[in-house]
Amino acid sequence: MPEKSSEKASHVLNVIAENAGALAEALRELGEPMWLAEGRVFDIPVGKDTAVLNRARDIAGTESVDINLIPIANRRKSLLVADMDSTIISCECLDELADMAGLKPMVAAITERAMRGEIEFAPALRERVALLKGLPLSALQRVYDERVRLNPGARTLLATMRAHGAKTLLVSGGFTFFTKRVAAAAGFEGEQANTLLDDGTTLLGKVGEPILGREAKLAALEDATRAGGLDFADTLAVGDGANDLAMIGRAGLGVAYHAKPVVAASAAARIDHGDLTALLYLQGYRQSEIVTA
Repeated sequence: MPEKSSEKASHVLNVIAENAGALAEALRELGEPMWLAEGRVFDIPVGKDTAVLNRARDIAGTESVDINLIPIANRRKSLLVADMDSTIISCECLDELADMAGLKPMVAAITERAMRGEIEFAPALRERVALLKGLPLSALQRVYDERVRLNPGARTLLATMRAHGAKTLLVSGGFTFFTKRVAAAAGFEGEQANTLLDDGTTLLGKVGEPILGREAKLAALEDATRAGGLDFADTLAVGDGANDLAMIGRAGLGVAYHAKPVVAASAAARIDHGDLTALLYLQGYRQSEIVTA
Protein backbone atom coordinates (compact mmCIF):
# COMPACT_ATOMS: atom_id res chain seq x y z
CA MET A 1 0.00 0.00 0.00
CA PRO A 2 1.37 3.50 -0.84
CA GLU A 3 2.45 5.59 2.13
CA LYS A 4 0.24 8.41 3.30
CA SER A 5 1.21 11.96 2.40
CA SER A 6 3.77 13.87 4.43
CA GLU A 7 4.64 17.52 5.01
CA LYS A 8 7.27 17.23 2.26
CA ALA A 9 4.79 16.18 -0.42
CA SER A 10 5.97 17.01 -3.94
CA HIS A 11 2.70 16.20 -5.72
CA VAL A 12 -1.04 16.16 -5.20
CA LEU A 13 -3.65 13.68 -6.19
CA ASN A 14 -6.23 15.89 -7.89
CA VAL A 15 -9.69 14.33 -7.77
CA ILE A 16 -12.68 15.66 -9.74
CA ALA A 17 -16.12 14.07 -9.47
CA GLU A 18 -19.69 15.33 -9.33
CA ASN A 19 -20.27 13.75 -5.91
CA ALA A 20 -16.81 13.50 -4.40
CA GLY A 21 -17.72 13.36 -0.71
CA ALA A 22 -17.84 9.60 -0.37
CA LEU A 23 -14.74 9.20 -2.51
CA ALA A 24 -12.85 11.64 -0.28
CA GLU A 25 -13.57 9.40 2.68
CA ALA A 26 -12.52 6.29 0.77
CA LEU A 27 -9.21 7.91 -0.18
CA ARG A 28 -8.29 9.02 3.35
CA GLU A 29 -5.93 6.07 3.57
CA LEU A 30 -3.75 8.03 1.14
CA GLY A 31 -3.96 11.39 2.90
CA GLU A 32 -6.17 14.24 4.07
CA PRO A 33 -8.41 15.74 1.36
CA MET A 34 -8.05 19.50 0.76
CA TRP A 35 -11.15 20.85 -0.98
CA LEU A 36 -10.85 23.12 -4.03
CA ALA A 37 -14.58 23.02 -4.81
CA GLU A 38 -16.72 21.71 -1.96
CA GLY A 39 -18.22 18.33 -2.73
CA ARG A 40 -16.68 18.14 -6.22
CA VAL A 41 -12.90 18.67 -6.30
CA PHE A 42 -10.13 17.97 -3.80
CA ASP A 43 -6.38 17.46 -3.57
CA ILE A 44 -4.46 14.99 -1.45
CA PRO A 45 -0.77 15.89 -0.95
CA VAL A 46 1.42 12.89 -1.82
CA GLY A 47 4.86 11.92 -3.06
CA LYS A 48 5.90 11.29 -6.64
CA ASP A 49 5.31 7.52 -6.56
CA THR A 50 2.76 6.62 -9.24
CA ALA A 51 1.64 3.70 -7.07
CA VAL A 52 -0.51 6.16 -5.14
CA LEU A 53 -2.23 7.20 -8.36
CA ASN A 54 -2.92 3.60 -9.30
CA ARG A 55 -4.24 2.91 -5.81
CA ALA A 56 -6.56 5.92 -5.95
CA ARG A 57 -7.93 4.87 -9.33
CA ASP A 58 -8.43 1.33 -8.03
CA ILE A 59 -10.42 2.65 -5.08
CA ALA A 60 -12.54 4.84 -7.37
CA GLY A 61 -13.27 1.84 -9.57
CA THR A 62 -15.83 2.54 -12.27
CA GLU A 63 -16.90 5.88 -10.82
CA SER A 64 -17.08 8.81 -13.28
CA VAL A 65 -14.09 10.50 -11.73
CA ASP A 66 -10.88 12.08 -12.99
CA ILE A 67 -7.83 11.41 -10.81
CA ASN A 68 -4.39 12.76 -11.71
CA LEU A 69 -1.00 13.05 -10.04
CA ILE A 70 0.14 16.67 -10.39
CA PRO A 71 3.48 18.22 -9.32
CA ILE A 72 3.12 21.05 -6.83
CA ALA A 73 5.99 23.10 -8.28
CA ASN A 74 4.95 25.47 -11.10
CA ARG A 75 1.43 24.17 -10.75
CA ARG A 76 -0.34 27.29 -11.97
CA LYS A 77 0.50 27.90 -15.61
CA SER A 78 1.25 31.14 -17.44
CA LEU A 79 0.51 29.91 -20.97
CA LEU A 80 -2.37 27.81 -22.32
CA VAL A 81 -2.06 26.29 -25.80
CA ALA A 82 -5.19 24.40 -26.84
CA ASP A 83 -6.38 22.31 -29.76
CA MET A 84 -9.76 23.32 -31.17
CA ASP A 85 -11.77 20.46 -32.71
CA SER A 86 -13.21 18.06 -30.10
CA THR A 87 -11.31 19.98 -27.40
CA ILE A 88 -12.49 23.57 -27.21
CA ILE A 89 -15.45 22.84 -29.49
CA SER A 90 -17.57 19.71 -29.59
CA CYS A 91 -17.26 18.82 -33.28
CA GLU A 92 -14.73 18.23 -36.06
CA CYS A 93 -15.30 21.11 -38.48
CA LEU A 94 -13.96 19.23 -41.49
CA ASP A 95 -16.36 16.37 -40.88
CA GLU A 96 -19.24 18.83 -40.66
CA LEU A 97 -18.20 20.47 -43.93
CA ALA A 98 -18.17 17.00 -45.47
CA ASP A 99 -21.70 16.51 -44.20
CA MET A 100 -22.75 19.52 -46.27
CA ALA A 101 -21.34 17.69 -49.31
CA GLY A 102 -23.00 14.39 -48.38
CA LEU A 103 -19.62 12.80 -47.61
CA LYS A 104 -19.48 12.77 -43.82
CA PRO A 105 -19.17 8.98 -43.24
CA MET A 106 -16.21 8.73 -45.64
CA VAL A 107 -14.42 11.82 -44.31
CA ALA A 108 -15.16 11.11 -40.64
CA ALA A 109 -13.61 7.66 -40.98
CA ILE A 110 -10.38 9.21 -42.26
CA THR A 111 -10.48 11.81 -39.47
CA GLU A 112 -10.86 9.11 -36.83
CA ARG A 113 -7.88 7.17 -38.16
CA ALA A 114 -5.73 10.32 -38.26
CA MET A 115 -6.69 11.35 -34.72
CA ARG A 116 -5.88 7.87 -33.47
CA GLY A 117 -2.44 8.12 -35.06
CA GLU A 118 -3.08 5.28 -37.50
CA ILE A 119 -2.28 7.42 -40.57
CA GLU A 120 -0.18 10.56 -41.07
CA PHE A 121 -2.04 13.82 -40.48
CA ALA A 122 -0.92 15.91 -43.47
CA PRO A 123 -1.79 13.45 -46.30
CA ALA A 124 -5.04 12.62 -44.52
CA LEU A 125 -5.93 16.31 -44.41
CA ARG A 126 -5.15 16.78 -48.12
CA GLU A 127 -7.24 13.71 -48.97
CA ARG A 128 -10.23 14.95 -47.02
CA VAL A 129 -10.03 18.51 -48.30
CA ALA A 130 -9.84 17.26 -51.90
CA LEU A 131 -13.26 15.69 -51.43
CA LEU A 132 -14.70 19.14 -50.67
CA LYS A 133 -13.83 20.62 -54.08
CA GLY A 134 -16.72 22.69 -55.38
CA LEU A 135 -18.41 23.13 -51.99
CA PRO A 136 -19.89 26.66 -51.78
CA LEU A 137 -18.11 29.00 -49.35
CA SER A 138 -21.48 29.63 -47.71
CA ALA A 139 -21.18 26.12 -46.25
CA LEU A 140 -18.41 27.32 -43.91
CA GLN A 141 -20.62 29.92 -42.27
CA ARG A 142 -23.47 27.45 -42.12
CA VAL A 143 -21.28 24.91 -40.30
CA TYR A 144 -20.14 27.57 -37.85
CA ASP A 145 -23.68 28.79 -37.19
CA GLU A 146 -25.37 25.38 -37.00
CA ARG A 147 -22.71 22.92 -35.77
CA VAL A 148 -19.91 24.66 -33.89
CA ARG A 149 -20.50 24.87 -30.14
CA LEU A 150 -18.00 25.63 -27.39
CA ASN A 151 -17.50 22.74 -25.02
CA PRO A 152 -18.78 23.32 -21.46
CA GLY A 153 -16.33 25.34 -19.38
CA ALA A 154 -14.42 26.81 -22.33
CA ARG A 155 -15.22 30.46 -21.64
CA THR A 156 -14.69 30.01 -17.91
CA LEU A 157 -11.31 28.36 -18.47
CA LEU A 158 -10.15 31.21 -20.69
CA ALA A 159 -11.59 34.00 -18.56
CA THR A 160 -10.04 32.63 -15.38
CA MET A 161 -6.57 32.07 -16.81
CA ARG A 162 -6.54 35.50 -18.44
CA ALA A 163 -7.72 37.13 -15.21
CA HIS A 164 -4.72 35.56 -13.46
CA GLY A 165 -2.26 36.79 -16.07
CA ALA A 166 -1.90 33.77 -18.37
CA LYS A 167 -1.48 34.03 -22.14
CA THR A 168 -3.71 31.88 -24.35
CA LEU A 169 -3.33 30.44 -27.85
CA LEU A 170 -5.65 28.29 -29.97
CA VAL A 171 -3.79 26.01 -32.42
CA SER A 172 -5.61 23.74 -34.84
CA GLY A 173 -5.00 21.36 -37.68
CA GLY A 174 -8.35 22.68 -38.89
CA PHE A 175 -9.01 25.96 -40.63
CA THR A 176 -8.60 29.67 -39.97
CA PHE A 177 -12.22 30.38 -40.91
CA PHE A 178 -13.21 28.55 -37.74
CA THR A 179 -10.28 29.31 -35.42
CA LYS A 180 -10.74 33.07 -35.83
CA ARG A 181 -14.38 32.80 -34.80
CA VAL A 182 -13.87 30.23 -32.04
CA ALA A 183 -10.93 32.17 -30.57
CA ALA A 184 -13.09 35.29 -30.36
CA ALA A 185 -16.04 33.41 -28.89
CA ALA A 186 -14.00 31.56 -26.26
CA GLY A 187 -11.59 34.36 -25.37
CA PHE A 188 -8.24 33.26 -26.81
CA GLU A 189 -5.69 35.99 -27.48
CA GLY A 190 -4.27 34.31 -30.58
CA GLU A 191 -4.98 31.51 -33.04
CA GLN A 192 -3.20 29.48 -35.72
CA ALA A 193 -4.60 26.99 -38.25
CA ASN A 194 -4.59 25.88 -41.87
CA THR A 195 -6.11 27.83 -44.76
CA LEU A 196 -8.71 26.43 -47.13
CA LEU A 197 -8.10 27.66 -50.68
CA ASP A 198 -11.02 28.96 -52.75
CA ASP A 199 -11.84 30.80 -55.97
CA GLY A 200 -14.03 33.37 -54.27
CA THR A 201 -17.17 31.26 -54.60
CA THR A 202 -16.32 27.62 -53.94
CA LEU A 203 -13.59 25.55 -52.31
CA LEU A 204 -10.76 24.41 -54.58
CA GLY A 205 -10.23 21.16 -52.72
CA LYS A 206 -6.79 22.30 -51.59
CA VAL A 207 -5.24 23.53 -48.35
CA GLY A 208 -2.46 26.09 -48.01
CA GLU A 209 1.04 24.71 -47.50
CA PRO A 210 2.87 24.01 -45.30
CA ILE A 211 0.20 22.18 -43.35
CA LEU A 212 -0.09 22.91 -39.66
CA GLY A 213 0.11 19.51 -37.99
CA ARG A 214 1.88 17.86 -35.07
CA GLU A 215 5.26 19.58 -35.46
CA ALA A 216 3.71 22.98 -36.17
CA LYS A 217 1.63 22.74 -33.01
CA LEU A 218 4.80 21.99 -31.07
CA ALA A 219 6.51 24.95 -32.72
CA ALA A 220 3.57 27.19 -31.78
CA LEU A 221 3.98 26.17 -28.13
CA GLU A 222 7.73 26.70 -28.25
CA ASP A 223 7.43 30.11 -29.95
CA ALA A 224 4.78 31.33 -27.51
CA THR A 225 6.86 30.13 -24.56
CA ARG A 226 9.94 32.02 -25.78
CA ALA A 227 7.91 35.12 -26.65
CA GLY A 228 6.52 35.21 -23.13
CA GLY A 229 9.92 34.72 -21.52
CA LEU A 230 8.62 31.55 -19.90
CA ASP A 231 9.99 28.12 -19.04
CA PHE A 232 8.20 25.09 -20.44
CA ALA A 233 7.33 24.22 -16.84
CA ASP A 234 5.01 27.26 -16.95
CA THR A 235 2.95 25.95 -19.87
CA LEU A 236 -0.20 23.89 -20.30
CA ALA A 237 -1.16 22.15 -23.55
CA VAL A 238 -4.43 20.31 -24.11
CA GLY A 239 -5.81 18.25 -26.95
CA ASP A 240 -7.50 15.02 -27.95
CA GLY A 241 -5.83 13.69 -31.09
CA ALA A 242 -2.52 12.23 -32.21
CA ASN A 243 -1.43 15.51 -33.81
CA ASP A 244 -1.51 17.04 -30.30
CA LEU A 245 0.97 14.54 -28.84
CA ALA A 246 4.13 16.58 -29.43
CA MET A 247 2.87 19.75 -27.75
CA ILE A 248 1.26 17.77 -24.94
CA GLY A 249 4.54 15.99 -24.31
CA ARG A 250 6.57 19.23 -24.31
CA ALA A 251 4.35 21.33 -22.05
CA GLY A 252 4.89 21.54 -18.34
CA LEU A 253 1.41 20.07 -17.97
CA GLY A 254 0.10 18.11 -20.94
CA VAL A 255 -3.56 17.16 -20.73
CA ALA A 256 -5.50 14.62 -22.81
CA TYR A 257 -9.08 15.90 -22.91
CA HIS A 258 -11.74 13.27 -23.69
CA ALA A 259 -8.99 11.96 -25.91
CA LYS A 260 -8.21 9.12 -28.28
CA PRO A 261 -6.55 6.15 -26.52
CA VAL A 262 -3.05 6.86 -27.86
CA VAL A 263 -3.21 10.38 -26.42
CA ALA A 264 -4.78 9.42 -23.10
CA ALA A 265 -2.09 6.79 -22.60
CA SER A 266 0.75 9.24 -23.27
CA ALA A 267 -0.31 12.44 -21.52
CA ALA A 268 0.81 13.37 -18.03
CA ALA A 269 -2.81 14.08 -17.11
CA ARG A 270 -6.13 13.01 -18.57
CA ILE A 271 -9.67 14.34 -18.22
CA ASP A 272 -12.16 11.70 -19.31
CA HIS A 273 -15.32 12.91 -17.56
CA GLY A 274 -15.08 16.54 -16.45
CA ASP A 275 -15.62 19.67 -18.51
CA LEU A 276 -12.93 22.21 -19.39
CA THR A 277 -12.98 23.80 -15.94
CA ALA A 278 -11.14 20.64 -14.88
CA LEU A 279 -8.01 22.24 -16.36
CA LEU A 280 -8.32 24.98 -13.74
CA TYR A 281 -8.58 22.48 -10.89
CA LEU A 282 -5.55 20.59 -12.21
CA GLN A 283 -3.68 23.87 -11.70
CA GLY A 284 -4.93 24.23 -8.14
CA TYR A 285 -7.49 26.96 -8.68
CA ARG A 286 -10.14 27.12 -5.98
CA GLN A 287 -13.81 27.67 -6.73
CA SER A 288 -13.58 31.18 -5.28
CA GLU A 289 -10.88 32.11 -7.83
CA ILE A 290 -12.77 30.96 -10.90
CA VAL A 291 -14.19 33.66 -13.17
CA THR A 292 -17.55 32.60 -14.56
CA ALA A 293 -18.02 33.67 -18.16
